[in-house]
Amino acid sequence: MKPRHFLSLRDLSSAELNGIIKRAIALKSLQKEGVIYEPLKNKVLGMVFEKSSTRTRVSFETGIIQLGGQAIFLSPRDTQLGRGEPIEDSARVLSSMVDIIMVRTFEHSKIEKFAQYSSVPVINALTDLCHPCQLLADIQTFVEHRGDIKGKTVAWIGDGNNMCNSYINAAIQFDFQLSIASPQNFEPSKKILNRSKKHIHLAATPEAAATGADLVVTDVWASMGQEHEQTERIKLFRTYQVDETIMQLAKPDALFMHCLPAHRGEEVSDNVIDGAQSVVWDEAENRLHSQKALLEFLMGINYE
Repeated sequence: MKPRHFLSLRDLSSAELNGIIKRAIALKSLQKEGVIYEPLKNKVLGMVFEKSSTRTRVSFETGIIQLGGQAIFLSPRDTQLGRGEPIEDSARVLSSMVDIIMVRTFEHSKIEKFAQYSSVPVINALTDLCHPCQLLADIQTFVEHRGDIKGKTVAWIGDGNNMCNSYINAAIQFDFQLSIASPQNFEPSKKILNRSKKHIHLAATPEAAATGADLVVTDVWASMGQEHEQTERIKLFRTYQVDETIMQLAKPDALFMHCLPAHRGEEVSDNVIDGAQSVVWDEAENRLHSQKALLEFLMGINYE
């Protein structure tokens, strides 16, 4: 039987995704209670990183250890991928030795090819196109604080990047409305946008996007690999900061999220990220719990 992969939120059904969120919350409770739960004992997670990471590496490595398994960290310096070995060859070899693999890379086509030739499940831990694991954590955080996100309104303010693309997929899979405000020429992928006009609205301004929102989300203006554009992007994005004025346009109980790391004073003001509506620290922690639930799911653990 072919392995299940998680390259985008669209690889799982809405019911499966909601089940993972529910399970993540349960696993979080077990961990807080100090319960030892090791369904993946002696299993090995291969972690392939072409992009640097803090939260992704720590959450996956901690998660597999808490589930009883072990992780092997592989940077470009540690593998033949970094020296030009064909992706399909690396995928065949690595998947013959480990039980599940997560990949953090640049071009989405790389992880698609890797999954095509892998004999074990492959998880997208971030590509230039999307970041589905972060969305699991974000949805878990919203559910914990406000209940079901179905039918709610989310405002995305800033670059139409991989996170924005993932929010578009999430709007479809979790059935909420997404209002996007991005500067001209920095809109999200048209291919992804066209998947569901029913759930997506392109707002003319950040203020319009935030008005009446249940959740306001942003990200850095220049992602990894775009650092050389930082100075120019600051000029183009200067009116897209999420500050108190923007949050006051959202609903009184609206939440604020950011996948981190944040450039304080650029895409978000200090008083918002440190304010009462911010749940970024819960959101960051939930990478651990939601990914543990994902690992369980892809490894076929039946916890019913």
